Order: sequence, then C-alpha cells, then structure tokens
Amino acid sequence: MAETPLQMTVRLRAKIERRKNYARKWSDAYEGKRPLLFASPEFNAQAGELFKDFSDNWCATVPDATVERLMPIGFRLEDGAIDHAAGKAWRKSECDVEVGLALLEALITGRSYALVWKPDGINTEITFEHAANAVVEYVPGRRRLRSAGLKTWRDGMWEFATLFTPDMVYRWQRKGRSEVWTGRTVGLPRGEPSHIKNPLGAVPLVELPNRSRLHASPRSELVTVLPLQDAVNTLWAQLLTASDDLALPARAVLGTDRPVREIVDPESGEVVGEEDEPLNRFRSDRLLWLEKDTARIAEFTAADLGNYLRVIDAAVEHIASQTRTPATYLTGQLTNVSADALAASEAGLVAKVTERQRHFGAALREVMRLEALAAGEPARAESLAIGSVVWRDPQFRSDSQYSDALVKLKSIGVPDEALWERIPGVTPDEIDRWKRMRDDQATAVLGSNVAALFGEKPDQAEPDQGDQDEPASNAA
Repeated sequence: MAETPLQMTVRLRAKIERRKNYARKWSDAYEGKRPLLFASPEFNAQAGELFKDFSDNWCATVPDATVERLMPIGFRLEDGAIDHAAGKAWRKSECDVEVGLALLEALITGRSYALVWKPDGINTEITFEHAANAVVEYVPGRRRLRSAGLKTWRDGMWEFATLFTPDMVYRWQRKGRSEVWTGRTVGLPRGEPSHIKNPLGAVPLVELPNRSRLHASPRSELVTVLPLQDAVNTLWAQLLTASDDLALPARAVLGTDRPVREIVDPESGEVVGEEDEPLNRFRSDRLLWLEKDTARIAEFTAADLGNYLRVIDAAVEHIASQTRTPATYLTGQLTNVSADALAASEAGLVAKVTERQRHFGAALREVMRLEALAAGEPARAESLAIGSVVWRDPQFRSDSQYSDALVKLKSIGVPDEALWERIPGVTPDEIDRWKRMRDDQATAVLGSNVAALFGEKPDQAEPDQGDQDEPASNAA
C-alpha cells in the first residue's frame, strides 16, 4: 500500500528527531561542553564539580581550520564561462556569508541542507538549514536522486512542517506535539491552499554531506578527535589538582610534639586543658619553635608535573595526525620555519580541503541548478549541472610567493585571465572589472590617446620676470 503524504511527513519527522541527539552531541563537543571522562571514581569524588565547565577544546580548532579554507567564489557553466546570473543570485541570498556557516555545520554534525524556494512566489531565495530541522530521502538504490525532503520549525506553540516531493509541496501545522498534523493555514496568505504543485519538478532541498561513504552515513569531523579530547581534559584536571598539592616542596617537623596551647577558664583564670595550636599561623608567619633536642626538619621534593604535559602533547600530536591539521594550528609554535617547510606541513590539510571541495561542490552545483530552474532558465540549469564551482585557493601563500608563481606561469604563455583567477580573494566580478580596464587602456593606445593613460600634465610655470631681465642686464 502506497504511503500517503501525511504518513511520509510523520516518518521523516521521526527521522529528524532521531538525528537530533547525534547533532547535539557533536555541537556540544564543538562548544567544549564535555563531561570529565576517563577519571577514576576516587578522583571524581575528590574533585566533585570543580572541573564541570573546564575544557581544553581542540574540537573547535579542527573544523575551523578546514572551513576557513572552504570558500566558493563563483560558478562555471559547461563551456567554462563564469555564470554571472548564478553569482548575482548567490549574493542576493547572502550565501557568500551563510555558506560558511552551512559548511561548518556539515563538518561538525556530518550534514547540513540548502533550500531553494520562492517564499513570496516571485523572488528566489536560497537558505541553509541545520540537520536538526531538515532531512532528505533518496530513491532506493539511487544515492543522488532525491525522492522527498522535509523541513520543520517551531513558532511559539505552533509547529510547522513542509514536505517537498518532485510533484507536490505539502504544508502542515499542529498546535503542540500532542495534536494531529493538519493542512497549514497559519502564516500563509489568505486564500492560498496548504498543498501546491511543485513548480521546479524536483525536490528543492539539497543535502551537504561531509565524508560520505558508499555504504555509510555522513560523519562528523570530530569522530576521531573526541576520545583524545576527553583524555586531554582529564589529564589537565589531574595536573591542576596535583599542582595544588604537590607542585611545591613539602616540609615536615620530626622528633617533637605537635604545638599546643593552654585552655584558660575565663572566670577563674586557671588552666583547664590544652588544645592543638593551629598551624595556619605558623605558615603565615613562617615561624616555628623546636623545643626538643631531637627535633629536625625534613623536606619532600615537589612532584614532577612534566609527565602530564608530555602525555598531553602526545595526544595533541595524535589529533593533528589523524585530522591532518598542521601542528601550527594546535601548538601555535612557529619559529624559524621556511616557506617550503610551512607548505609541506600544510600539505595534508590542503589535500583534505581539496577533497571536501569536490564533495561539497557537487551539492552546491545542484543548488544553483535549482536556482536556475526557479528563474525559468532550464538551459542554464543543465549547463550548471555539469559545470563547476570556483573555490578560493586552499593553500595560503605570501604575496611574494603568488607573484613569483604568476610571473613564471606568464612566461610560458598562460593568459592573464587564468592568472588573475589564481590570485586569492579575487572574485569573477573583480576579474571582469580588470578586463574592462585593460580594454579601455588598449583602446586609448590604439586611438593615439596615450595621455589618457596617465592623466593631464600640470601646466608649465611661466618664466620669472626677473629671470628674463637678467640676461639683458648682463648683456648691457
């Protein structure tokens, strides 16, 4: 029996709920919200809640180091030309800013989503959705063909859900979780039906997966980091606890009685007993009286806390190796390192980012294909589907390194436009502006208007009258 749209909505809504705990786990890890693990029950009983909010958080450094090098700056069509219409739509929806958040969430939780729709029926809008609010389902046996997508959100006491299929869009609402889903009326223009035909002919919700496998779900970038992160937190807690008691030498008085003081009755003034003298006064005054001849002072040396630091450094090195994050990101030490050595240390991260560009690029191409369909341009949509995404160079270089590389490429005949694209941060619009400036310069040269290239020359100063009269006086 075929599944009804409402049954599909309920089922996909349940899948979102199951994924929420997974997404929350990795989001908390990114924020440094981790319980103290790997500590003995005795240590937990001693420390109590002392280290409840403590975290030496490397779970934020690893995805941050990756996402800061994932920057799409344009889209190419099938013939290699820049699609300026796609770039305009991209910026109009502020995707040049929001895409960084979406890719970061994909690295942290394993996936995020992009939605292409016309909320007002006129203007196309691209928005990015968290994994806790959206889900995409694929045709069985077809890993890339989407059969449905669901987006959910809450507004006060109301909960809303929109189910997207290739043919129809179903909009539901319910008041509280105990209520039954009904056709949406809240928030829609008066008279607009709850269920409408899908004008795109495709599911407009696209998944941005991280580290997908052929037979496994997308995974978080923090899967290998979290166990070592928990170990580092515990080691720091133990180190700090040990430093409180064992970091300074301990001194002991041997061969004498503990200092005592007499207890005097305030009414009679007679001594009625004695009690131990508080040692705090001796510590603060740095004084001690030794009355017995056999008394002596002993000292226990301070504990060596360097063992903790060496284990922590080893754990951080393992994080760097397993995640291909340069040690400079994790340790912050950069002393007398040549440019070639620095580039070699970042080779793993650059390779990882390049791999992510391929996977995320396929999803972003699909997003812009849907945008072209929404704009009523099917030919451009098909060209974008087999086009490519223009990414910023994932390897950071100095200006002198870029200049030297571009000059060498120019010497073997690489066109100027191809060289400009290699300059970091240069957008396709900036390259078009440079082309126009170059063409204007060429037009000025061909039109014998070379002066226009340099601007107007300053007027020559009139010769001073005294300078003109001086030769005459000399001649006289």
